[in-house]
Amino acid sequence: MSKMNLWHVLNRGVEGRDLFLDSQDYARFVHNLYEFNDSAPADNLSRLFDPSGIRDFVNPSFRKARERLVDIHGWVLMKNHYHLLLSERIEGGISLFLRKLNVGYANYFNERYRRKGTLFQGRTKKILVERESHFLYILHYLHLNPLDYLQGAQEWRARSKSGIRNANEALDYLDSYRWSSYLDYIDKKNFPSILTTSFFKEALDDYQGSLREYLGDAEHDNIIVKLTLE
Repeated sequence: MSKMNLWHVLNRGVEGRDLFLDSQDYARFVHNLYEFNDSAPADNLSRLFDPSGIRDFVNPSFRKARERLVDIHGWVLMKNHYHLLLSERIEGGISLFLRKLNVGYANYFNERYRRKGTLFQGRTKKILVERESHFLYILHYLHLNPLDYLQGAQEWRARSKSGIRNANEALDYLDSYRWSSYLDYIDKKNFPSILTTSFFKEALDDYQGSLREYLGDAEHDNIIVKLTLE
C-alpha cells in the first residue's frame, strides 16, 4: 500500500462574507460532507436532510453502498470559512469531492437566500501535510479555531503572547461547539458517519489528553512570559 497523502483544505466566503447564517446552514454543510463523499451522483438530498442539525445524518432506511471519494480525518466550520483534513480513496477523489461540495452548498445557499453569483473565494486551497511537526499540530489547529469566538481567547494562535490563559475554559468551550470533528474525537458522538478517526487516534493515542497537554503548554508558556515581564 502506498503512503497516504494528507491534505489540509480550506475555503472562505467571497469578499469575507459569511457562509453560515444559522444552524440550518451549518447542518446542511455537514450533511453534504457525507452525501457528496460518493462517486455516484447525489440525489434526493432534501429527503435525506434534517434541517434541525440535532443528530447525525445517516438514515439507514435510505442508505445504499457507497464508493467514498475521500477519507475526512478532521473538519471545522466557522462563520465565513471551513477547514478539512482529507486523504484520497480514489485517484482524483479530492478534486471531485470539493467540486461537488462547493457547488452543492452554493446552490443551496443561493436558493435559500435568493442570491446569485459566486459564494466561495476562488479555488479551494490545498496544503500537503509533509512535516511531522505539521502533522502533530494540524488537527489541534482545526479544533482550536472556534476559540476565535471565546472572549479573551481570540489570540490563541499566539501561544507565547497570552493567547490561551485558561486551558480548562478553552476545552469547555470546545465541548459546546458542535460544528467540528472535536466531539467525535473525544468519543462524544456528534456526526461520526462522516469522519475517519483511526489515523489520528493511532498516531496521537489519547487525543483529548494530547490537546489538553498542548493547551497546558501554552498556558505554561504564558505564565513564564508574564513572570519574565514582571
